[in-house]
Amino acid sequence: MEFSDELWAEVGYITISKNRRKVMKILADGPKIPSQIGNEAGIRTNHVSNNLRQLSDHGLVECINPNAKKGRLYRLTEKGKIVVEKI
Repeated sequence: MEFSDELWAEVGYITISKNRRKVMKILADGPKIPSQIGNEAGIRTNHVSNNLRQLSDHGLVECINPNAKKGRLYRLTEKGKIVVEKI
């Protein structure tokens, strides 16, 4: 995927929020559940969940097991993997 203006806009979107930046960098290491992300980033789980929802709306992260009530795993999408390299 070529690095387009749309992808640069996503880099800007992530960069303006330290929490989104932390979540993306943590997920670059592999899939995690929100509590793991929160522990590693020093962010409360409810804030992690909000950030994951926002990042998902932008097509940067995805839930691997959306039907799970607990232990939902999140990972970067292909678009997210490309964008995280620029932040």
